[in-house]
Amino acid sequence: MIRINTSLTPKALCSEAERLFEISAQKIYSLQKSWNLSRGTPVFTVAGRYTSRGWTEWTQGFQFGSAILQYDATDDARALAIGRESTLKYMASHVSHIGVHDHGFNNVSTYGNLHRLVREGRLSVDQGEVSFYELALKVSGAIQAARWTDLPDGLGYIYSFNGPHSLFADTIRSLRVLALGHQLSHVLMGERDRKISLFDRLLGHAETTARYNVYFGTGRDHYDIRGRVAHESIFNLNDGSYRCPSTQQGYAPFSTWMRGLAWILCGYAEQLEFLQILPEAAFKNHGNKKKVLREFLEVAKATAEFFIQNTPTDGIPYWDTGAPGLVHLRDYLERPSEPFNNYEPVDSSAATIAAQGLIRLGNYLKAHQEPKLGAHYLAAGLTVAKTLFSEKYLSISPKHEGLILHAVYHRPNGWDHVPKGRKVPCGESCMWGDYHARELALLILRMALHKPYYTFYLS
Repeated sequence: MIRINTSLTPKALCSEAERLFEISAQKIYSLQKSWNLSRGTPVFTVAGRYTSRGWTEWTQGFQFGSAILQYDATDDARALAIGRESTLKYMASHVSHIGVHDHGFNNVSTYGNLHRLVREGRLSVDQGEVSFYELALKVSGAIQAARWTDLPDGLGYIYSFNGPHSLFADTIRSLRVLALGHQLSHVLMGERDRKISLFDRLLGHAETTARYNVYFGTGRDHYDIRGRVAHESIFNLNDGSYRCPSTQQGYAPFSTWMRGLAWILCGYAEQLEFLQILPEAAFKNHGNKKKVLREFLEVAKATAEFFIQNTPTDGIPYWDTGAPGLVHLRDYLERPSEPFNNYEPVDSSAATIAAQGLIRLGNYLKAHQEPKLGAHYLAAGLTVAKTLFSEKYLSISPKHEGLILHAVYHRPNGWDHVPKGRKVPCGESCMWGDYHARELALLILRMALHKPYYTFYLS
């Protein structure tokens, strides 16, 4: 389990976060110069060079969003120009994309970050451009909400690219775009001009995900361990009944793919921050505000504890808790992660996402009368961040286009690069891991320097 350094503070990590952005600048410029858009979207590195992998185009927002975060952290005008101009030129197809569950990834990372910088007074643009960002976020939120499968008892979910029968854990972080659309007073218009609330769909999806993709140790099945996460839930569309857990990128339906858990942890933690600012009246179709916050908090706490308990001492998890080679690593949870082992890869990208979730959960609890537990989770998140920002995981070589090393994309499909002389993937980066490392560093810097707290929503 993670050996939490309780003495860590955001200020103590300030220099490491600043160094990350120093290294990050060169990575952004290098990729901008080398990448040919005819190759598609950069996804992960092979021998240190970013490559594409067609599945869905879910990482382009992370590419351009990284440049926007670079400006946010460092006032780098060159990075802002890359992020802003690329968003205006290339991201429109992602706004109108009806075939994916990834709108919160692509469009909040680009249009959302630019809009946030405007409202914070960090970016000066004319009202026409502001309206353009807002229109993009409204449309993106509505299209994401339209990918909807109704279930009995008023439940439902935004279905994955696998089809209407499929609920992914990942999608919880796409709820950000529904939240922004709702805050911008937008709705999804249905048949016969029926107004469909983006907020109601946000809460409905989150409730369904909590019920079917997250386990709470209540005896649901033989493998019901508190905090365990199923990557995918499968439903019978004839009657809306739940059929079974599944996975696309994990080892098995009854193990936990750690990046799937990280999406849940981060997604529910940041939604807690968003929900707390809303008035009681917004929750009228979902019981009451207190009930909803309690349910979201239960998910965040359960997954946070599972992550801490099932991750090596330095905070970087192996890619799946059921990966068959882990048995050969014996007491792997009682020592630091070993990215160069011969049996199973670690996944640093899961750590970049989970660390932010732990920090946000910690901050939420400290502000809501659980200071001791809040300090525990905050220190856990900072412990993970310290490892990620160290040279064990931070890519310092200018010849390597990635920022955070030892990420894994799709182990079952064998897509990840295995270097010569090695037996498992290692030494490579991915676009979502690099982006979330920048989000993590930005969050820590803003906390350390007492700047406005970094949120996706309009506060």
